[in-house]
Amino acid sequence: MPRSHRRRPTPARDASLERLIAGWRRTEVRRGVEWTVQPVSASQALKTYTCPGCGRNIEPGVAHVVVWRADGVLGDEAALADRRHWHQQCWRIG
Repeated sequence: MPRSHRRRPTPARDASLERLIAGWRRTEVRRGVEWTVQPVSASQALKTYTCPGCGRNIEPGVAHVVVWRADGVLGDEAALADRRHWHQQCWRIG
């Protein structure tokens, strides 16, 4: 029997959540707060973001990290909604 080349439907998921789950994540503790840190490769960086560390733009095509509270009091969805994109160096020294 020939193979079907049609894509199978997948359950609907928020695209931003899907991007966050896709990469390698780690947990870091800074000033007594637990953070989830996920690298974004240059090929995955498709939009412009403002880095909270330096206030400058993170342009498309620039590798960076996405950071959100791992111990969010209001739950995982609220913590993900509050995530921020940082330059890698700004996060390291921040």
